[in-house]
Amino acid sequence: MHDLLTLDTPCLLLDRDILHKNIDTMAERCRDMDIALRPHVKTPKSLPVAAAFAASGAQGFCVSTLKEAETFFAAGYTDLFYTVPIDAAKIPRAAAMLRAGHDLSLLVSSPAGLPAIAERGATEKVVLPMWVEIDVDGYRTGIPSDSEDLAAAIRLIQDHPHLSLRGIMSYGGDSYTRRTRDAVAALTETHRLALLKAADKVQAMGYARPKLSFGSTPATRHAETLEGIDEVRCGIYAFQDLFQAGIGACGQDEIALSVLTTVISHSPHLNRFTIDAGGLALSKDRSTQGNDFDAGFGLVCDMATGDAIAGLYVGTVSQEIGIVSHIDGKPIDLARFPVGSRLRILPNHADMTAAAYEQYHVLTPGGIEIWTRANGW
Repeated sequence: MHDLLTLDTPCLLLDRDILHKNIDTMAERCRDMDIALRPHVKTPKSLPVAAAFAASGAQGFCVSTLKEAETFFAAGYTDLFYTVPIDAAKIPRAAAMLRAGHDLSLLVSSPAGLPAIAERGATEKVVLPMWVEIDVDGYRTGIPSDSEDLAAAIRLIQDHPHLSLRGIMSYGGDSYTRRTRDAVAALTETHRLALLKAADKVQAMGYARPKLSFGSTPATRHAETLEGIDEVRCGIYAFQDLFQAGIGACGQDEIALSVLTTVISHSPHLNRFTIDAGGLALSKDRSTQGNDFDAGFGLVCDMATGDAIAGLYVGTVSQEIGIVSHIDGKPIDLARFPVGSRLRILPNHADMTAAAYEQYHVLTPGGIEIWTRANGW
């Protein structure tokens, strides 16, 4: 691990072998369920990761920014779904991609913005392919699947010359609050049935049956069946993180992402030491907080092996500093962690940690590779 000693810290590490194993595992899971997999590239924002997704059989990607869409189209990928509800002001930029011949699908999660979206489509002289999001579990966004607003949105899209209905989707965000496999599977089934019902509603209105899309890593991992659904959207599974490990969606040994950091001071009178990875390097996402698997701002790992060091976590952060304590307050042998030594920190939420960096230092059997990220909007 000599190379790790020469890197400036903090920096973002990505284990290529774990990454590829995670990607292949989810791809195999979807093949077993006979369903298309549309991975989300919002976490990696990286062309080499997209290439690994594609090699595993991915059928298009989800993106969360128009910058991602432009980057992945420029790289030759042809089927992208922008899964953030579109606002009318962004339509000209999306329209430019459509006019260039790219297949970019857009999302609406409320009928309120549809008239302005349709007007912009007309102004830009393009037909906007739209997905409609239904709200099944109250987690984030979407039109209640049993409301008249859903029928109104479908009718407006289907009858407007500059809009076309691509499909109906839902996001199983509440799967992140479920603590057992059975509970997650039950939620997935609730979503599946709601999507099928929504498709029936579209047909009853006299339109063609739409495609159906469902998402979330744990929901896909624990689903008993996704019969009738056309595709699943997942993203975090490629990197995984401590929250995913905490809810049983992966093991800690499946977390591909970590932050390399340097020990910069000791505080023996406070039974702690300090590292140069703070809130900006680790993020202040505390998704594990309040759970029995609370990991503070990240778990401390051995630099060479990546194995967690029992009891040590980043308990406090300021902008550029992290303070390492023992979770149970037990004495820390500071001689094991001399000033200048290096450690890795596993992230609470890989999306937010990765967002702080412009590139990955990718650990491979042949050494370290540099992969860039398509940051920004």
